[in-house]
Amino acid sequence: MAKLLVLVALCILPAIASAAIPEPFTVTGKVYCDTCRVGYETPATTYLPGCIVKLVCKKRDNPDQITFTKEATTDSTGKYEMQVAYDAGDDICEMEHVKSSDPTCATPNAGRDHARICLTRNNGMVSNVRHANNIGYFRDVPLARCPQILQRYQDAESD
Repeated sequence: MAKLLVLVALCILPAIASAAIPEPFTVTGKVYCDTCRVGYETPATTYLPGCIVKLVCKKRDNPDQITFTKEATTDSTGKYEMQVAYDAGDDICEMEHVKSSDPTCATPNAGRDHARICLTRNNGMVSNVRHANNIGYFRDVPLARCPQILQRYQDAESD
């Protein structure tokens, strides 16, 4: 009987322990250069390696109180990914731009310089992966081919 109790304890205790420690969230997104300075991604958009972004969580009822921060750097494709072992509950969390890696594309695109993400398990989402909207910077001078690219949008609109 004692062996049976030990066997049950060895099988059940690890399951209980692993259930108590949830997997971390994976937060992903990209950072891009708006090469045509239109405020959104186009076929001429490039993605920036080596940019720094930061996850910032703040109290909903006191936005001056920061509860969590973590930085990440984009890879060669302009993508970042970070593991976050923090459940924000009701806090407001956003990915924010910190620094562009391209000095010719370093002006933050207002409205695209941050992306709100839901970083809690109390919302019905099953996946631990959180995809943030892309963060954008404006190129100092638009590319010469931008008028042709933008013409495509106008042609499609008139059809």
